[in-house]
Amino acid sequence: SQLTATKGGRRTVRERGTYLVLRELHRWEREPDVLAACEKLIQVLIGDEPGAGMENLLEVDVPEEVEQQLQRLDREEEERWRREREEARGSTPPPEPSR
Repeated sequence: SQLTATKGGRRTVRERGTYLVLRELHRWEREPDVLAACEKLIQVLIGDEPGAGMENLLEVDVPEEVEQQLQRLDREEEERWRREREEARGSTPPPEPSR
C-alpha cells in the first residue's frame, strides 16, 4: 500500500494490472487480514484520484477529529475481522489423527 501513497505510484500499480490480480485473490482468499488488505488496496485503485495538493497521501494534513474518526473505524474493522477469524477457526474441524 506504500506504493499507492503517491500519484505516480498509484498510476504504476494500476498500469501493471494489479487490480485484476487482487480481484482474483479476493475471490479465493479466506484469511481475513489478507482480505482486508485487498479490499483497502482495491478501494485506492478504483477510487477517484485525490484533488490538487493531495497527490502524496502521506503528506496530507488530516484534521484531528477526522483522524480520530478514522482510527475508531479502523478499530471497529479490526474487531470485526478478529471475530470473523475466531468464528472461522471455531468452525474448522480438527485434523485427522495420523496412523
